[in-house]
This record gives sequence, C-alpha cells and structure tokens, in this order.
Amino acid sequence: MPLYRDEGVVLRTAKLGEADRIVWLFTRGHGKVRAVAKGVRRARSRFGARLEPFMRADVLINTGRSLDVVSQAETIAAYADRIVADYAAYTAASVIVETADRIMAAEREPAPDQYRLLIAALAALARGAHRPEAVGDSYVLRALALAGWSPRLVSCVVCGRVLGVAAGAGAATDGPAGDGLESGGAGERADQGMLDLPGDFGGSGAPRVPGVVGVAAAPVASTISDALPSSPSSAPSPLADAYFSVPAGGLMCAVDHTPESRRLQSGVLDQLRALVDGDWDVLDPAELDAQTRHIVEEWGAYYLERPIRSLRLLD
Repeated sequence: MPLYRDEGVVLRTAKLGEADRIVWLFTRGHGKVRAVAKGVRRARSRFGARLEPFMRADVLINTGRSLDVVSQAETIAAYADRIVADYAAYTAASVIVETADRIMAAEREPAPDQYRLLIAALAALARGAHRPEAVGDSYVLRALALAGWSPRLVSCVVCGRVLGVAAGAGAATDGPAGDGLESGGAGERADQGMLDLPGDFGGSGAPRVPGVVGVAAAPVASTISDALPSSPSSAPSPLADAYFSVPAGGLMCAVDHTPESRRLQSGVLDQLRALVDGDWDVLDPAELDAQTRHIVEEWGAYYLERPIRSLRLLD
C-alpha cells in the first residue's frame, strides 16, 4: 500500500473492535482523513495518547481500500493536555473541532487556511490567551467566513444603508473576513507565530501574506470608518436601528427588517464585528453578551444545516 506523511489535528475518534480506533484527522496537505489506528486502546500502545482529540501530530499513513491505516504518529503540539484540564477550554475546543468536522464534510480536500485557523484557535485555548467562549465563537464565525458564509455587519442586506457604528468598533467589512494567517512548520513555533497576528487569536502586529512567513501584506479588512459614506445626507443610522437576521445574512435596518430578525442590544454589534475580525482589544475586557452568543449559535446551525451540539454545553 502507498504511504503518505502529513501533520494533522485529531477531530474525533470512535472505537473499532476490541483494541482499535477510527480516527478523523484534519490534515494540512490532505484535508480531512479517516484512518484506523490499530491497537491504540491497549495499555502498551506506542502512540495511543498521540491520537486523542485536540492533539496535533505528525502521522505516517498507509492508504487502504476503505480506510487508511495510521502506521506512526509523533506529537507536534499536545494541546489536549492543557485543554482537558479546564472545563471552559474543553467545551470551547469541542465546539471548534465539531465545526471544523462539519465544514470539512468531504474527505481529502485540502484547506490550508482552515487548517491554520484551527491550530491557532486550539493553541490559544491551550495557552489561555483569551476567554475560551470568545475563542470558540470567533472560530465559528471565521471558519464559516472562510467557507463563504460571512455575515454582513456594516450595512443593511436589503437597501445597503450603513447602520450604526458604536464607539470602539474594530475593523469590519461586508465581504469575506480576511484570515490574517501565517504558515508554520512543526512544533510550537508555528503556533506562537500565528498567535502574534492581528485578526487571529493573539496580539498585535502587521498582517502577513497567507502562506508566507514574515511577509507584510496590505490590510485584509477596511475599518468601519472607511466603509462609511462621506456624504452627510447618507450618514449612518443610529445603532438602535440595527437588526440582525441569520437567514438574510446579516444586518437589516428598521424599515426593511423581516419578522424573524431581532433588534441588536447595545454592544452586540461591536462584539460580532470583533469576533469576525479577531479584535481582542474589544473582546477581552468583558464577557460576551448572551445575544451575541445566541446569534453565533444560530449562524452556525443555519449555515452548517444542523446545530453545533457542543455550543449547547456552554449555554
């Protein structure tokens, strides 16, 4: 059987027989892969602990007719060790891997940007960089944005009227969210680099060209003020006029909003924009509003066409 080597994150596992386990891996070069890890449930297994959920490993895999077979596994980053020790981090990580599993429905379709976003989110949880629920909700919105479902958070989806801008709002656009990602090799060095990028799960700095380490790029998203019209006659509507509709795809104004849309409470629009942009200056000072969390849950359920069950553990 032909062999291939790749690195990947374990999304989930299932028991097979008395000692084996089926492992679903999201790999950097081969997308989602389903493989059998033989004998890993035995106490003397050579690499059983390296193939648990949330672990990032370098794997050598034999191609099989129906299921591939994991021949070797070496740990790259043991995110699981620190994540499972904290309930909030564990539930957020469960949301993240479930979302990744749902988005990557088809096997063997590489998605390097999705992979980089996944390992950056898990690394942030393992490091305790931010509130776990904010990391999880930011990942849901941004992974869906990379997949083509980005919420419209500047103007009404019906008439295009620019809606209210609260003080302190971060960068946002009505197009797909920029990934702000950086490629990396094996080990924690890659995770550290990603965590230092704006619009990701870390600190500040200049955006990088996706896939090219250390190369500055043009900004991937305009600021809110850049999106506002310059004409006084078309000034933005007050924040109180902002509604949000998941089926419609984002913001709606008071005139055009549909019955299922909901009026956004104070601060919720800022938080939604910050979650999409990875603006931790906005997200870190206070906990997420209950309405923000509910919108994220609805957004994920609607566009993934089924509820994200792990999000209900956080309710």
